[in-house]
Amino acid sequence: MLAAGSLPARGLAASPATLIAGTYAKEGGPGLVSLDSDGSRWSAGKVHRTVRNASFGVTSPRTALRYLVDEQQTGGLGIYDASFRLIAASPTLGADPCHLALSSDGKMLAAANYSSGSVILWTLNEATGLPRAGAQLIEHHGHGPNRERQAAPHAHWVGFAAGNAILHAVDLGADAIFAHHIDRASGRIAATRIAYRAEPGSGPRHLLRHPGLPIAYLVAELANTVTVLRAGSDGTFVRLGAVSSLPAGFHGTSFAAHIAMNAAGTRLYVSNRGHDSIGVFELGARGMPRMLQHVPSGGHWPRFFKLMQSKGEMLVANQRSGGVAVLPVGADGRLSPMTTNVRIRGVAFVGD
Repeated sequence: MLAAGSLPARGLAASPATLIAGTYAKEGGPGLVSLDSDGSRWSAGKVHRTVRNASFGVTSPRTALRYLVDEQQTGGLGIYDASFRLIAASPTLGADPCHLALSSDGKMLAAANYSSGSVILWTLNEATGLPRAGAQLIEHHGHGPNRERQAAPHAHWVGFAAGNAILHAVDLGADAIFAHHIDRASGRIAATRIAYRAEPGSGPRHLLRHPGLPIAYLVAELANTVTVLRAGSDGTFVRLGAVSSLPAGFHGTSFAAHIAMNAAGTRLYVSNRGHDSIGVFELGARGMPRMLQHVPSGGHWPRFFKLMQSKGEMLVANQRSGGVAVLPVGADGRLSPMTTNVRIRGVAFVGD
């Protein structure tokens, strides 16, 4: 751990009218950009040029520290206060970290290293929120039939489950969800098992849990599908069914990306890169999805989107066209076409 400043007693939570947009430097991204709202319109604000390749991040609700990945070959983690002053930095011990997860008790932080196919687990100092020494690296194994994309494992998502006793990791290259079982006494991964084997060549990317049912949704990047999974208490998953993220009759090239759900668990949203749309699904009482609509994402290559129910908006990070599109969200969860586009080159992520 490389300290870069003193830690404040408590950070200041970001204003509800301010968000952040992370960008890729190789695509002309200027750094971390503040997104400001005057109540009716979003605009690009201050640029933090030293925060590079922040393709994902999480914020601690207890300390208000922001943990942001630096997605490059020599992967890194940056820890910032509310003013984006660098507090500490740490290597992720892998290449191209693209996702982070903070345990619900705030005692552990995990990252997925995409290109090297590994996950790293830090234990955090409860008082400061900073990683302790001795981070643990776990390497995935496996490959899929797509020789171009699946010649090796590619961890793409991490998330804690079972009271923080399990760290799940979705691996696009291995066509699998791994379950890393954590020893509660030591806070270290003690065993790793396959929690679910996805369809060969499907390239699973992200996992999302239903807020009220023992159901999870697995979005597959290469197959453009959402698979409904029954979540077991032992950390395993069983397939219940699958739907396409694309409209019927579409035959072009597209890759599913981000997945999110409303708080009530009645609407599911998936972004499609290539088709350049957001798919909206209705979720029935048993959690099974039914397609409602596809709405243009407002740009090219919607890598990520942020659903904000309280504001009735969705902010979509269209990476290749370089903009954050604002899509209205109706009371029924349906989307309307873009109303505003905030120009930001290489945008990859929108967060609090």
